[in-house]
Amino acid sequence: MKKILALIMAVLMMTACFAGCGEDTATDATGEAKTYIIYSDNSFAPFEFLDTNTNTYVGVDMELLAAIAKDQGFKYEMHNEGFDPAMGAVQSGQADAMIAGMTINDKRKETFDFSDGYFEDGSILVVAQGNTAITDESKLAGKKVAAKIGTVSTTYAESLKDKYGFEINYFEDSPAMYQAVASGNADACFEDYSVIAWAIKESGVKLQTVGSVVNPSQYGFAVKKGQNAELITMFNKGLANIKANGEYEKILNKYGYSAEK
Repeated sequence: MKKILALIMAVLMMTACFAGCGEDTATDATGEAKTYIIYSDNSFAPFEFLDTNTNTYVGVDMELLAAIAKDQGFKYEMHNEGFDPAMGAVQSGQADAMIAGMTINDKRKETFDFSDGYFEDGSILVVAQGNTAITDESKLAGKKVAAKIGTVSTTYAESLKDKYGFEINYFEDSPAMYQAVASGNADACFEDYSVIAWAIKESGVKLQTVGSVVNPSQYGFAVKKGQNAELITMFNKGLANIKANGEYEKILNKYGYSAEK
């Protein structure tokens, strides 16, 4: 009898283990697989931008997330609302996560939990095409610098403001910031290098970069600190898998980048 009871207990323990070692996908109150609400930027090419031919948002972030979700078997609903609104939505609980070319740093780790990094980039000084007066950051003294709200590039500009004595004008999105500089309403801006390089090459904005990239860091997928841990786990597993099977490199190559970057 003791042997039979021991056998039953062993079977029950194995069953519990298998149940707990399955997919990380959460379920809702009805037991159905949860559909995660994920926010992103709406004009940060080539990571997320509107394809006017299909009226859908495309880009590196959009394709990476789709590939990872497929690999891990989770469902999501995407909202392309802008970078600052995306951060606010995650912090308020309106969204479960965000992916928006978001640089991982210690300050943001106070309010967000991040995935493993999936792309490295950094900030660079940007001026109007043909501008020869601003050759480095010190030449910003007395100038107007455009900045996109909530970004690491803006934080960097703010860290230089008092040192060099310039004024900062804030904008909601990158295109508006670029236009301010190209039109002369602002003298310069700071932007992620990969993004401004894309805008100059693919969109023909009349801008040019100055100097070299500063503060190179990794982009990450983010959730509110202490919440939706299963999403981070699935993102990391999926990212590793699509790197291993070549899908990650295929997506980056499509937008002119290399997986070796």
